[in-house]
Amino acid sequence: MANRETLGLIKGARAGDVACQLALGRVYLFGQGVPQSLPTALHWLSRAAQEDSQEACMLIGMHVPFEVAQPAAKALIPYYAQAFDAGLVQAGLVLAQLVLGNAASTSCETLRAKARLALEAAARADLPDAQWLLSMQTGAGVPPVSGAHGAPEQGREGDTPLYAGLERAWHSGEHGRFLAQGMPLARELLQRQAAAGGRTIALDAQQVLLLSRCAQALAPGGDAEGWQCCELAAHGGDRTAQLELGLGYARMDAHGQRLATRNGAANFKRAVRWLTQAGEQGLAEAWFVLSRIYTKPEFSQRNVVEAHSCLERAADLGHAPAQLECGMHAWRNRRECVNSDVRAAYWLLQAQAQGSSEAEAALLRIAPRGEPGDWGQCAAMPAGEHLRQLGQNHPLLAARLELARWFHLSRAEALLLDIHAADQGHCLLIDISATHGRGKRRLVLIRTAQERQVLDQVVRLFERVDCGVNGPEGNYRQRLYRLKCYLADLDQPQEQQFLAA
Repeated sequence: MANRETLGLIKGARAGDVACQLALGRVYLFGQGVPQSLPTALHWLSRAAQEDSQEACMLIGMHVPFEVAQPAAKALIPYYAQAFDAGLVQAGLVLAQLVLGNAASTSCETLRAKARLALEAAARADLPDAQWLLSMQTGAGVPPVSGAHGAPEQGREGDTPLYAGLERAWHSGEHGRFLAQGMPLARELLQRQAAAGGRTIALDAQQVLLLSRCAQALAPGGDAEGWQCCELAAHGGDRTAQLELGLGYARMDAHGQRLATRNGAANFKRAVRWLTQAGEQGLAEAWFVLSRIYTKPEFSQRNVVEAHSCLERAADLGHAPAQLECGMHAWRNRRECVNSDVRAAYWLLQAQAQGSSEAEAALLRIAPRGEPGDWGQCAAMPAGEHLRQLGQNHPLLAARLELARWFHLSRAEALLLDIHAADQGHCLLIDISATHGRGKRRLVLIRTAQERQVLDQVVRLFERVDCGVNGPEGNYRQRLYRLKCYLADLDQPQEQQFLAA
């Protein structure tokens, strides 16, 4: 016996309400609360299709087989043709069976040509009935589509004209057309999920992607169907749907801000579950929002350490605001942790490369560039035979002078710098405080490929050399003596000034 809701649909359908006719056809099509009956479903769906319901045509083309449609072939052919035009290859097969299987069904040559095209498309999709009918029409079957190595490739749902049309509509930005063609398929999946009694149904990759895109087009935060599509796609493993579901439960946007448009209390535990799954699939935004959730006082599992861990994972995946925040956090804690300044420069350089003006301003404070007129610029300028002799007699000193010229080092820095410890990949760590009382720790950024090349050459030269006072260069006085001898040999007023320094 039909329930009260079904009786209401029957009453509305009989009164000519298209929405009720469509809903009633779907009820009988899937047996929701009433015995499943394809003829009854076809009756009400065709009534709705008469009123230009595209969804009714799609349901007819997708679910009503040739045997059920044959008695009313003349009336149903336009609906199958419309469904095939929307990209449904199964509807094309039934259209071909209705038109080509009965020569008396129509005398319209245009429709017969369309039916032949539909039959060929269905045969290429590896539908056995289509291949058999085509062989009967032409006397030979259609060969299967060949793969990359000439082997037959099995038909896949993503290769059908329907999904190809949906893909084109989505990438061209025609979301209205995408929803018109894709929502009937999505609603069928939602109905199957509702009938599963709490058990998540199995979906293939194309179905999951369809549900995810329908959710995006419907704005899952404010549309019930969109939210259902988002949930089902998230269970299917779609990372975009998992992110949207997590944001919905957290009542937040992708920037970690509270959304006033989403009413109700946030469910942070569910949000963490879905955002973690999305983050583990490589979505930086998910980790960034998680870092915000873990710092909220109202979250029962508040954890500042976990929040920073999530922030660094977002930064590792290229999230510019997370990189900026990681850089500033490391710089603020530079006195508490060794090499925090080096870490800060690394993250800020990453953020600057993505166009962050705040990161660029912070880098100017953290690692200011030396003045072009620094002593290393003059002392290492080419001086003919003197420079060649210095490179032959004291190659390590020549390398230090070259480093001073490129990175604007002071005299003490150039002579005492530990080359092994200085190279940090993205910057040069200048720290001679252990051997020089007035030395201060500072950073010099490596900004160009040429600077990187010069530093690599110097590092290779010092690979097996002890840079300490017991090494071949000797102590600071010995190194300074060799430098002064070199400058004195140049006999230029500018160099004599540096000798007196």
